[in-house]
Amino acid sequence: MKKRLLLERKNYNPLEFEEKIYKYWLPYFRAKKSKKNFIILIAPPNITGSLHMGHTFQNFILDTLARYKRMAGFHIVWIPGTDHAGIATQNVVEKELRKEGVTRFELGREKFIARVWQWKDKYGQTILNQFRRLGLSLDWSRSRFTLDKEYTKTVQKAFVDYYRKGLVYRALRPVNFCPRCQTSLSDLEIEYREAKGNLYYIKYPLKGSGFVIVATTRPETMLGDVALAVNPHDETKSELVGKIAILPLVMRELPIVTDQRVDPKFGAGILKVTPAHSLIDYEISLRHDLPMVGVIDEKGKMNHNAVQFKGLDYLEARRQIVDYLDKQNLIEKIEEISHQIPLCERCGTEIQVIPSDEWFIKMDYLANLAYKLVKDRKVDIYPAKFRKPYFDWLRNVRDWCVSRKLWWGQQMPVWYCKHCHTQSFQVSINRPKRKCSLCKGTEWQMTEEVFDTWFSSALWPFAILYKKNEKEWYPADIVASAREILHLWITRMIFSGQFFLKKPPFKRAFIHSTILTKDGKRMSKSLGTGVDPLELISKYGSDSVRFGLLWQMTTHQDIRFDEQPIEQGKKFLNKIWNAYRFYFMKLEEKDINFKNKNLSSADKKILSALRSTRKFCQRKIEELELGLALKRIYKFFWNDLCDIYLESWKGESKNNPMVFKEVMIETLKMLHPWLPHLTQLIYFALGHKKPLFFERWK
Repeated sequence: MKKRLLLERKNYNPLEFEEKIYKYWLPYFRAKKSKKNFIILIAPPNITGSLHMGHTFQNFILDTLARYKRMAGFHIVWIPGTDHAGIATQNVVEKELRKEGVTRFELGREKFIARVWQWKDKYGQTILNQFRRLGLSLDWSRSRFTLDKEYTKTVQKAFVDYYRKGLVYRALRPVNFCPRCQTSLSDLEIEYREAKGNLYYIKYPLKGSGFVIVATTRPETMLGDVALAVNPHDETKSELVGKIAILPLVMRELPIVTDQRVDPKFGAGILKVTPAHSLIDYEISLRHDLPMVGVIDEKGKMNHNAVQFKGLDYLEARRQIVDYLDKQNLIEKIEEISHQIPLCERCGTEIQVIPSDEWFIKMDYLANLAYKLVKDRKVDIYPAKFRKPYFDWLRNVRDWCVSRKLWWGQQMPVWYCKHCHTQSFQVSINRPKRKCSLCKGTEWQMTEEVFDTWFSSALWPFAILYKKNEKEWYPADIVASAREILHLWITRMIFSGQFFLKKPPFKRAFIHSTILTKDGKRMSKSLGTGVDPLELISKYGSDSVRFGLLWQMTTHQDIRFDEQPIEQGKKFLNKIWNAYRFYFMKLEEKDINFKNKNLSSADKKILSALRSTRKFCQRKIEELELGLALKRIYKFFWNDLCDIYLESWKGESKNNPMVFKEVMIETLKMLHPWLPHLTQLIYFALGHKKPLFFERWK
């Protein structure tokens, strides 16, 4: 930009310049070999996603840090990429197929996957294009996708390595299962919604005489009961231990046992143990060597073990079972309650816990790795308040179910014998050459099961380093995350990196605040409470939105979104624009004395304020207190520079022009990480032709 343009305009219009400046920067974002790297990990967004306030806030933080580090002499490595998002993407394409009156099963696996790739090619880059609107200084020449051949190979190899080291097993176990998505889910992929329901108090006859009362919210699962349990410290139930109860409807004998997991305060203090349909009950069954009887199938319907209720939807079965029990005088009472219903976070369908043959990773050893790395401060989780939930989760973690019964995703390197099916398998990236141990056949068929998306993304820090000369970019210096994926992603990356590369994947994990609505609720596009950052950028420009979000940033509490700081940012940008207009006009005055080498009191004060502001900001940026740093810069610019020092230049002045020049240039540098587009534009007006982020803070 020519200096004359700045002099002629009293108001700065960001929308006129930001896109042009960003295109100018692009070649300079490329990562290169360097002895002084600063490596940032992006949280790869889903290809189904569009930019939301969480993405915007998180990446403004990282980009501000990246630009500051460049100006401190570091070479930035920040590789962009997207996640294939197995369940979410498959759901999106299935919705498109339903509009055509076709299901994925009618289309077939091969054609369905081809349709998903078509969708990905059309829409998959949308969110990365939106990231560019933010002005993010990512190395776009190295964009990654978790279904790239190189990435998939790394994921499959990792699974094979886990298997060979004895950490992988296949088992029939109860898992969270979505009847709509037709796949298993982890505990962390489930949302809970409070809903009205009933607590049914059911009489279970005792063998001989009498009965006990058992309370449940799901009477349909009682057909899978294999025992009753009481808490060993509940003296009021001690006489029941060792007795036999009779399961109504099927007359199965149920031993009454003791277990610590029983809550004596819930219902009547007696737990019906249904291992096939409860993860807690399954753990109890292992301690007491109890069988597993499944009565609900993967479609949410009652199976053959449900006797006369076979084929019914679970809710209809519940109604009919309660009606039958009531007629048999086996319902003591029914209480109306509010309770938490588990839902699939992707489609909102109520989750069923059902037995399913799945692949699991043993977590004891891996959890210990992750625990020790953070305990020994080899990985810093910041703020420190997130260390406790991190440790708590690792202490209580279950084995990780890493298989999904989807079509879209990375196929597991598991081969089943074509004749013996799941009774005989081999784990191998390539087709096995060995004979089947059961039938001696050599026909192997690769499973259609795919990996849990989070198993794939747990390898992100090193799986994105495709080329040999990129391997030096491990480990990273920092990753930023919302707290809801602390366990889903951050924790799993930590133990994965240590297990496979013998080094933690990053030095610091920054868990940033969540942006809430003005009244403190979570933002939701579906509920109409979300704020579209692209609309804000179209209204105010990227720099103003960046200013407004970072101004509200705190490391200690969530942010209640307010548009006013963004408006304040727009005014601040205009203040900067006019301050530099004044600077240019002043330097063009004929009577300005460039030979003056003396320092006025105003010169001394502004230099002192500049140094103290810069020192404060450097410390706060390193501490990730970007909001405090921005507020200090704002105060310095508005009060010390504009209100006092620039005013001292009006009329006759004894100030030193070289101090004037130094202060204005150093201030521009200091502002750059927060307001990159405007500062670059002014830097051009100063006659420079290179990116401002190559300058150094003095």
